[in-house]
Amino acid sequence: MSKQGPLHGLTLETLLTQLVEHYDWQGLANLINLNCFSKDPSIRSSLKFLRKTPWAREKVERLYLETDWQSQNSHESEDKAILSAKQIWDAASSKIAAK
Repeated sequence: MSKQGPLHGLTLETLLTQLVEHYDWQGLANLINLNCFSKDPSIRSSLKFLRKTPWAREKVERLYLETDWQSQNSHESEDKAILSAKQIWDAASSKIAAK
């Protein structure tokens, strides 16, 4: 009986597509600093790079395994926090300007 890894049966394309749906391209680029995620990203170009670059593929696979799939889109939560901080800043700036 052979042991199969947790990614057994998942294609790299499926894995990458799910990560993009969860984090979006900008979120992936923030988590893993790869040009294929930040400069004109696409599934096709990223797959080409990841298939030729084992160390990058390992980082993507590790992120996939460590991702909390039950949480809401991580990037949406990040955007909401940034928006809230901006609203607080704008409100404080308005009060200071009014004085």
